[in-house]
Amino acid sequence: MKLIFLSFTLFLSLLSARAQNPTNTTATCPMNLDYVSRVPWDVSECKDHLSPNSTRCCQALLSLFGVAFAENLKKTSLFQLPDLPTSISCLQDFQAKLSSLSLPSNLTSVCFEPEQFVTSPNICASIQSTSDWVRKLGNSTVLDSACKPDLADLTSCDACVAAGFRVQSSLTAIDGNNSHSTDCFYFAILYAAGIVNQPGPESIGALSCIFGLSVVSHKSSSGKRRSGLIYGVAGAAVALVLVSCLLGLYIWWGRRFRERGDEGEEELWSRPRRPAVVSIWFKIQELEKATDGFSPKNFLGRGGFGMVYRGTLSDGTVVAVKKIIESDIEGNAEFCNEVEIISNLKHRNLLSLRGCCVVDENGGPHESERYLVYDFMPNGNLDDHLFPVSGSGVSRLSWPMRKSVIMDVAKGLAYLHYGVKPAIYHRDIKGTNILLDGEMRARVADFGLAKQSREGQSHLTTRVAGTHGYLAPEYALYGQLTEKSDVYSFGVVVLEIMCGRRALDLSAGSPLITDWAWELVKGGKLEKVLDPCLMNSEDSQSMNPRGVMERFVLVGILCAHVMVALRPTIVEALKMLEGDIEVPMIPDRPTPLGHHSFQRNFSISPALSALQLNSGDMLR
Repeated sequence: MKLIFLSFTLFLSLLSARAQNPTNTTATCPMNLDYVSRVPWDVSECKDHLSPNSTRCCQALLSLFGVAFAENLKKTSLFQLPDLPTSISCLQDFQAKLSSLSLPSNLTSVCFEPEQFVTSPNICASIQSTSDWVRKLGNSTVLDSACKPDLADLTSCDACVAAGFRVQSSLTAIDGNNSHSTDCFYFAILYAAGIVNQPGPESIGALSCIFGLSVVSHKSSSGKRRSGLIYGVAGAAVALVLVSCLLGLYIWWGRRFRERGDEGEEELWSRPRRPAVVSIWFKIQELEKATDGFSPKNFLGRGGFGMVYRGTLSDGTVVAVKKIIESDIEGNAEFCNEVEIISNLKHRNLLSLRGCCVVDENGGPHESERYLVYDFMPNGNLDDHLFPVSGSGVSRLSWPMRKSVIMDVAKGLAYLHYGVKPAIYHRDIKGTNILLDGEMRARVADFGLAKQSREGQSHLTTRVAGTHGYLAPEYALYGQLTEKSDVYSFGVVVLEIMCGRRALDLSAGSPLITDWAWELVKGGKLEKVLDPCLMNSEDSQSMNPRGVMERFVLVGILCAHVMVALRPTIVEALKMLEGDIEVPMIPDRPTPLGHHSFQRNFSISPALSALQLNSGDMLR
C-alpha cells in the first residue's frame, strides 16, 4: 500500500525553504543511518535510474530518509532537525551510506535541499515536537489505534492510511492554511511510524505501508544466505514428512468414502482445490433452499457473467447469490484462483465475498455450475437511486449522499489499484455495480470482470469487457487495459451522479455524457451541467455548496478525458475531490485523427505529469 507516501512526491516540490540562521558552521548528525544498508529496500530504484533527478529514485530516497526522522522523533520528540548545519551533516552521512551501496555520489544534492528538513514554527499548526502535537490534537488520535499493529497486513495498512488522512485534515483545519496540508501529512507519517507503530519504523509493515518503500525479501550477506539454507533444508525435510503423512491419509480417506459409496460426499473429490481464504464453501442444496430453488420471485437482476438472486440462509442471514452463466475463466482450478483473489480483498468500500460453490456433475471443466455468495445490500444499486423508476418509491440522492458515494467509490478503486499487488483493474465500473448498504455507503461490486495486472505493465486483451458509455476509448478500440481505464469509467460515474443524466443517452444531441458535459464547461456554462434538483433544493445554500459541486464536475470531466496521459490516477483524483490539490485547467480534447489539425502536441498540466504527448501516443 503506497497511498500515504505518494504525498512525499508532492513534499519534494511543495515545501518552502524554512531554514534558521545557523549559529555554527559544523555540526554532527544526531540520527543513526546504519539502517540504510540493513533494511531490505529496493536499491534498484536508484541503480536502474542512473539519472539522479529521477522522481522515482528521489521518492524512494525521501522514504528511506524518513525512517531516520521517525526514529529521531521517538528519541528526541522533534519532528525535524534543529538547524541548517545539522541538516547538511545528516545529508552528508546519508549520501555516504548510499555511496557504500555503489549508488551515485550526488543523489542527496540533486534530490534534496537541506533547508526542507529544518524545524520551523511556520508550518502545519506550528508543530515542532510531540508536545506540540498533543497540545493541538490531544493525547490520542485515530492514528494511535489504527497504526499500532503490524502493517504488513493489508487490512491494517488500509486502516492506518485512512487514519493518516483524517489526522491530516484535522491539522490542516487547525492551521487554517490549506497550503500546509502536505506538511501536516508529513508529520502524520513520522508520528505513525516513530511513535505509534509497535514494530517500529524499520519493520516491513512500516517500510511498505507508511513510507511506501518497495521492499525485497532476499538478504544480501552470505552468512544470512547460509543460515537461510540450513533452515530451509531442515524445513524442507519436515515438510516432506508431513506431506507424506497427509498424502497417505488422503488416499486412505478417499478409499473409505469410495467403499461407503457415498455419492454426495464423493463429489468432493472431483472438485478443484478449494480457496483457503474463502470463509464458507456452500453446498448447492443450501443455496437452492435459500433461494427457493432460484425462484423468479427472488431474482434481483443480471450482473456481470450471471444472474443474481436474493437468498436467506438457515441462520436468517440475507445474501445475494450469483449464478455464473458465462465466463472467460476456463476450468474450475482457474475459477478457484479468481475466487481466492476476490476473497483477499478486504476494504470498507468493496463488496465482500461470503462464500462460493462449484457443482461438477460430470467432472468436465466446462460442465460445472458455479456460484458466488455475497452480503445482501438492502439499498440496491446507485443506478436505482440516480434514475428511479416512476412509482418505485425510491428517493433521489441528496448532495451529501452523492458526495459520499463518489468518495467511497474513489477509495475502493484506490485500494484495488494501489492496495494490492499486483494491482487489480475492475473493467466495469458503472452505477449498477456500485451497491449501497444499510447506511447508504457505497461498495464497489462485481469482480467477475476484475483483471490482475502484471507489475508495472498495462494489459492488452483481445476480449474487451465492460459497458458502452463507460468504456475508455483506448480499451474499447485497442484492448489496452490500465488503471487509467478504470479512472475513465469512474469519471463517467461522477458525471452521472453530478448531472443526473445517463452515461449514454441516444435521444440527446450529444449521446455521451462526457461530450455533453465537456462542451458545456468549455462554453462557460458549468451551471447547466449540475442536476437541477441539487440547485433547487431548499437547503442548496447551506448543504449544497456550489463551488464544491463544480469541483466534482471538473474532476469527473478530467478523469473521463479521451487521452490516457491527461487523466489523473485515482489517488490524484481523490486528492482533488478532497481539495488537497487543485484541479488543473481542463485540457482541450483532440480533433478526429483524420483531421489535418491533429498533427500537433498536447501539453499536459503540470499538476499531472508535465509530459508532452504526440499524436502517435494516444495509448500512453
